[in-house]
Amino acid sequence: MHRTSQRRGLRSLRLLMLALGAGMLLPVRAQPAAGAGDTTLAPVTVTGQSQAASSAVSPTSVLSGDELTLRSQSTLGQTLDGLPGVSSTYFGPNASRPVIRGLDGERIRVLSNGAPTTDLSGQSYDHAVPLDPLVMERVEVLRGPAALQYGGNAVGGVVNVIDNRIPREPQFDAAGGISGRADGSLASGNLERAGALVLEAGNERYTVHADVMSRNAQDTYVPTSLSCTRGGVTTTARRLCNSAAQSSGGALGVSLFADDGYLGLSATSYASVYGTVAEDAVTIDMQSRRLAIEGERRNLRGPLQSLKVQASHTEYRHTELDAGSPLTQFRRDGSDLRLQGRHAPLGMWQGTLGLQFERSRYAADGSTVLAPFSRTEQSAAFVQEELPRSWGLLTLGARLESVQVESLGHPTATGFFVGGRSFQPLSYALGSMWQLAPAWQLTGNFSSTQRAPRDYEMFVNGFHVATNTQDIGNPDLGLERARNVELGVNWKRGAERVQLQAYVHEFGNYIGLMLSDASTSPPTYRYSQMQALFRGLEANADLRLRGGAQRLDLALRWDVVQADNLSTGEPLPRIAPMRLGATLVRTGGPWSARLGADYLAAQNRVPMGQQSTGGYTLWHAGATYRFKVRRSTLLWYARLDNAGDTLAYSASSILTQSVPGRAPLPGRSLKTGLQITF
Repeated sequence: MHRTSQRRGLRSLRLLMLALGAGMLLPVRAQPAAGAGDTTLAPVTVTGQSQAASSAVSPTSVLSGDELTLRSQSTLGQTLDGLPGVSSTYFGPNASRPVIRGLDGERIRVLSNGAPTTDLSGQSYDHAVPLDPLVMERVEVLRGPAALQYGGNAVGGVVNVIDNRIPREPQFDAAGGISGRADGSLASGNLERAGALVLEAGNERYTVHADVMSRNAQDTYVPTSLSCTRGGVTTTARRLCNSAAQSSGGALGVSLFADDGYLGLSATSYASVYGTVAEDAVTIDMQSRRLAIEGERRNLRGPLQSLKVQASHTEYRHTELDAGSPLTQFRRDGSDLRLQGRHAPLGMWQGTLGLQFERSRYAADGSTVLAPFSRTEQSAAFVQEELPRSWGLLTLGARLESVQVESLGHPTATGFFVGGRSFQPLSYALGSMWQLAPAWQLTGNFSSTQRAPRDYEMFVNGFHVATNTQDIGNPDLGLERARNVELGVNWKRGAERVQLQAYVHEFGNYIGLMLSDASTSPPTYRYSQMQALFRGLEANADLRLRGGAQRLDLALRWDVVQADNLSTGEPLPRIAPMRLGATLVRTGGPWSARLGADYLAAQNRVPMGQQSTGGYTLWHAGATYRFKVRRSTLLWYARLDNAGDTLAYSASSILTQSVPGRAPLPGRSLKTGLQITF
């Protein structure tokens, strides 16, 4: 049955490729070149933005260029950790997912080039996202009404990773050319060796993209001695036991360009073998293969001005091993199709409308079985509208979904629920921006969202060795409903800006993985529903202390979120504490240097019986030096993390509860690297 689904998914994708090719490839004429040797694609915000003005309404964070290079960690969650309102699920250095405003799991939609990733990172904290920061060109974090284009479950936000594996615009002029980027780095804390190579070649009619990456790391250094048992021998060292990892991947893509559109195809492969840190001898062997196709036709006549199509098929596998012996193999295969068009103006209204279809199958086999086989089918229609006004901008968004989730039981294991559930989530949003003065803006957003429970939230029932927990689902879960209100004030003058956001998320039937019995070994966690309330503030500022050739800038950030289980009167678990950070950046000529610190308060607002975490301050520093060698630009960079070698534990990590004291944050580490762009 599982293989039949794979064949059907691949067959559907092939048919779609033929349809796209027939309908979108127009006679190609030479396009005017931007200039000889022009090889740079202008930055474009892809996530959830039908018009550029939408970013003025929805709070958006973007990482690219040197900032992304300096922040880059081994996982997506750790790379984004520290942005306003963004923390991490931190399951050691090899698996972490972004947490936005205290919301994690399926409430955060992770995209690859605007399309959904198919993996199991939302199912469990030890499951890694199969995207490596080494080949990322840009990462966008979006909250607000525009996120509805990608799912009503994106109440926390959308994280879009852009890697240009399907180029959307010509990279070169008629004469053609080749460009690329090579990056190599070393880190002291985990003796990591990492490298990536990205190449692009073509002319104004086509672009070919290729990339490869490799990362190899040993156990991570920590500021305290920890025991580690391997092969029956117990040792003690200042290393996070079982945190070593090896990963590699690559992609090949090509795009053909016409006067008014493009058609592209990419094939991606990623593999990683990493320790899970909750257990000394448990490792995960993960593989992901993805085939994607994308095309767009612009300057259409009639009701649609443009039409964009995206489709992909993903085969994801990972095997959990104990001392090298396979225990459970997890599989999720999925296909998705997205049609999005920008309609002709309706009076003053401008916007997009679209359809989205997703289909996936889940299976787990082995000596320990955590969940039954299942399949999920989703279809959705969405609309996103903008109305420019003399005082600012008004935005509207709505999404109607149909979701079918079915448990198929298991061929060798019993005790699982068998049957299906259907849901019809409806979500809508309203946003506005008032231009109070040339430098001042006031924003407001309201949304009502509904999310269907996922298969694992309903059907899981067993021991999960990688997290050392007993997880139990609930097949009677209903729709998760949320009402969200957000107000913001923005000030910008030249290079300086200040932003302040306040928000409230009020949940009915919030779905949470809650500790139900700490006395069992391992502890028992259950998926249950409750009334919940999230309230928070975010503030960040960029201030120029000195201009001219030797610039001096100060970046400030502060956020706090309070989350409560209204059904019990207790705080919700795994919520990041109040955080305050500052970074001083000096830039002059080819050099830049930075020094900063992040203070995290103690998190004592935890449910009864769970561990609190102490407060701490982490110091960090960085430097870059840019120079040219012939036609290439070289960037040397260095980053010092946790300069004070402070012992700290993450309040948003389940490890703090499931294996208390065994998984601190990494200690002092120096990373240095060289990046060549040509």
